[in-house]
Amino acid sequence: MKLVAITAGRKLGNTEICVKEALMAAEELGAEVQMINLHDCNIKPCTGCEVCTMMMAKGERPKCIHKDKDDMDKIMDIALNANGLIIGAPTYEMQPAALYNVFANRFIPYETSFLAEIGAIEHAPKRVAGLIASGGSTLAWMNMALPSLYISMLTQSVKIVDQLLATGVGRPGHVLLKEDTLAKARKMGQNLVEAMKTPYEQVKYLGEDQGLCPVCHSNLIYKGQARWDGEHYAVECAVCAAGGNIQVNEKGDVAFVVDEKSKRTTRMDDKTRNDHLYEIKKHMKEFFSNIETVQARLGKYRDYKVRGLE
Repeated sequence: MKLVAITAGRKLGNTEICVKEALMAAEELGAEVQMINLHDCNIKPCTGCEVCTMMMAKGERPKCIHKDKDDMDKIMDIALNANGLIIGAPTYEMQPAALYNVFANRFIPYETSFLAEIGAIEHAPKRVAGLIASGGSTLAWMNMALPSLYISMLTQSVKIVDQLLATGVGRPGHVLLKEDTLAKARKMGQNLVEAMKTPYEQVKYLGEDQGLCPVCHSNLIYKGQARWDGEHYAVECAVCAAGGNIQVNEKGDVAFVVDEKSKRTTRMDDKTRNDHLYEIKKHMKEFFSNIETVQARLGKYRDYKVRGLE
């Protein structure tokens, strides 16, 4: 039971305190624990070159242009060989802190379901995870934090078993005044140990907040649009892409009722994420088939000179 925490919070900040509380609880139950603070790491930001996605579209093992130039390989090697993960990040304006996003934007070359499909690895690692976000406000100003962390984990084929949003903790160490929040962090560590001991196919979500979506437990629901493959649902989950409808009972309680067909093709499914490559290939084919037109039209923007930072 190797449990690895990756956090983007400041040293002894609220996120790191919650993460350590969860780790201590897990360690007491026999887990081997490790914590990586991204502030201690050298991670180069994604340049948007798309080399990794083009290699994937060709069925090749993706390779980042930053490979061997920073700490990503080292961090991901540890994460890929863990049985459980805790991902923690503060939120300063609704979303996870920028440092975590820099890290997560580099995940594509490490997409485990694709690596397994092309035979680069034997199979996607069977890992569970807990998510922790913290900030100084209420849910209204922090509602993108946990869903963003969740979305970043999809490429890693990780089962999320618990989530914690530490609200109202505006100063470093503020969470130490919130006994209920620390108790939830401790419970997360215990839940992760329970999940790591459970046969992977039987692992279930153990968190208190079940959310509107019955698949990923997110509350981010939006009006759906037709997808590239023609599927269309009235309402969709922004995190896992489950589709269905909203129902309201006589008491005014809202429920997201997911279509059974949609449950089999959410982003939680490795095959669904691999099929997403066909959408990428479709758009790449359109681009490269019209590269001369693009180059001709690009001149207008290359020649346009505008004042910048001085």
